[in-house]
Amino acid sequence: MTSGPECAHTSRVHDPESMSEPDYEPFEGAPAAPRRGVPSFWGIGERATWVAGLVLALSAFTGWYAGTGEGVSVSVLGWHTGVLGKLVFFVGIAVLLLVLLRHTGIELPASVPESLVVIVLGSLATIFTLVRLISIPDEFFFAGRGIGLFISLGAALALIVAGLLEATEEL
Repeated sequence: MTSGPECAHTSRVHDPESMSEPDYEPFEGAPAAPRRGVPSFWGIGERATWVAGLVLALSAFTGWYAGTGEGVSVSVLGWHTGVLGKLVFFVGIAVLLLVLLRHTGIELPASVPESLVVIVLGSLATIFTLVRLISIPDEFFFAGRGIGLFISLGAALALIVAGLLEATEEL
């Protein structure tokens, strides 16, 4: 058996703290990487989504049909045109809730991209509005198409574009 400095030298274990430099902090003073992309708080796709959703929801309360009767001008709101007018309103509300949930930290599952949901909702609103644009209900035979119907159609199409913009931002 050997004893002495040879044995102490071979059995010494180095402490990991003694091996590092005493004043070295790896993340201290490292410059933050510049953020690329849109310089604003929200991306343009997200902004366009909530604006288009708000306009779509409000457009259900604009004049979809307008006409004159016996000395009276009549305007029929989208809400009063039947189920499709109400569905346009609820699609707009669904888009606003989707944006609100995202900002509160609740996100959809990864298998369902939010941009896809926005595109589907915009497509549904476009179909609902186009049905009302092409086919005027029989009870409003005296009225022509009003500006509110075109506002709804524009907002529904803008919702599809906003979903496509969101999809490009997600990539």
